[in-house]
Amino acid sequence: MAYSGTRTFNLTVEEIIEEAYERCGLEVRSGYDLKSARRSLNLMFSDWANRGLNLWTIDYATQTMTPGTNFYSVGKNTVDILDAAITTTDNATANLEGDSNTTDVTITKISRTEYLNLSRKQQDGTNGDARPTQFVLVNGQVTVNGGSNTGRPEHNLTLFVYPSPDKAYILKYFFVNRIMDAGAYGNEADVPFYFMPCLVSGLAYYTAIKRAPQLAAGLKAVYDEEFERTADANRERVSFKVKPAQAYIP
Repeated sequence: MAYSGTRTFNLTVEEIIEEAYERCGLEVRSGYDLKSARRSLNLMFSDWANRGLNLWTIDYATQTMTPGTNFYSVGKNTVDILDAAITTTDNATANLEGDSNTTDVTITKISRTEYLNLSRKQQDGTNGDARPTQFVLVNGQVTVNGGSNTGRPEHNLTLFVYPSPDKAYILKYFFVNRIMDAGAYGNEADVPFYFMPCLVSGLAYYTAIKRAPQLAAGLKAVYDEEFERTADANRERVSFKVKPAQAYIP
């Protein structure tokens, strides 16, 4: 028995569209069909950001702080920051793996309300106060004199830290990045291979809404089932331990 010896199967955007159309009993016959399907594909990527955490969209970034500055611009492609840590040592590396000079300490995420309710956000606006222990991500980019743009999508986000840093700490964080646009028809979609069945089913459902509404209900059921199954597999698996409080141990 012979095997292929390869594990590289993937589909281009054009092939994804063709497969989705075939599930609707249709054929791609014009450039507008391709354009319409690609638009639906991008809309579906937007919907996936609302359905939960997609592990492949989690990226790593760093921010070198400036003493006395407690806010930093974050790109508008950032959906959310999940975890963050601060290096507390000099000559530390910004790399995730660190080195012998690097000591990382967790920094806690707080809500916008909690940050707003902090009575003194800076004691010394020039030299800073101490190592930050908390952060918050706020819609809108801070401008001159602490003013802020509105939280509209065209503006970057702002990361606030508390207290204001007293030296050039390195902030390391994991963030949720936007799924890349479909782009050219010869591109591969920015999803892992195990999401391909769900991707095609979703696009077939979106296509049916516009071109074959009589099939939409059935294709939606298939899409929802495949998304639920795939999303359940697309999660971080770690050991989980439960330890009763000492007061309840006889």
